[in-house]
Amino acid sequence: MELLYLHTFCEVARWGSFTRAAEELGYAQPTVTAQMQKLEQSYGAPLFERYGRGLRLTQAGEALLPYARELTRLYGESKEVVSNQARGPIRIGTIDTLAAYFLPPYLQDFRKKFPDIELLLHTASEVELVRQIKDGYLDIGLIFDRQNTDVELVTHAVRQEELVVIMPHEHRLAASVSITTSDLAGEALVLTEEGCTYRGMLLEALNEAGVPQRIACQFSNPEAIKQCVWCGMGVALLPSVAVERERKDGSLAIVPFHSDKPPFFVQVIYHKKKWLSSPMEMLIQSMARSSHERGES
Repeated sequence: MELLYLHTFCEVARWGSFTRAAEELGYAQPTVTAQMQKLEQSYGAPLFERYGRGLRLTQAGEALLPYARELTRLYGESKEVVSNQARGPIRIGTIDTLAAYFLPPYLQDFRKKFPDIELLLHTASEVELVRQIKDGYLDIGLIFDRQNTDVELVTHAVRQEELVVIMPHEHRLAASVSITTSDLAGEALVLTEEGCTYRGMLLEALNEAGVPQRIACQFSNPEAIKQCVWCGMGVALLPSVAVERERKDGSLAIVPFHSDKPPFFVQVIYHKKKWLSSPMEMLIQSMARSSHERGES
């Protein structure tokens, strides 16, 4: 029973609220409160203290949290090993761009092979995805970034992805062979949201080159970005995978972006302590294999 309490404890610590933890777990708030009281009695120390309108961990709670996460992780892993590996949920985290333009065919193929496995897709920034994988809330992450070097994670580079600048065909840069940061001087930029890795790289490169930034607008949705570009609000930097439709139908001019920054890769990441079921391994391998078969590196 204490494993259940420890799982609840992790959720309360995550959200800083009994009410929010109860909502996430599908419990009534008094149930969460009672579980935490029993856990505190078991350990003989208070685990939470009030901080404004929320809760924060006491020193005892901070000491318990890594053990609670590891114990719940091991319990979940043992259930996966013992039970049928072709059932149960797989929690996948990724960014909006990859969720829309990269993942769907792989998830569709996976679902045909494993119809009883529930795929739970969650989108967030790369920073948030890494944190949730380390905390055990996600099984697998798919990110778009420069080569990941975090020693707590296992990283598989699926493929290198080109970054491109998109614009209307009548734009002055539309006929360019490639575009550099200096070419963007004076251009209005339609950007992705703050925290996006390639947005950060672009702004960093512009700052280093001394090119003033003119931000017209910013969106988390790549389709909204493309529509704004099509309407003439500015130019945008996107991964090539996000503009394959526009490349085929010719609705926008698409020019490779060149810089001296390290290249960007689509990468699968998971915690180095994460036990991978056979279906999880097959999903990871299918992405890497299909990319190589298409001649991508």
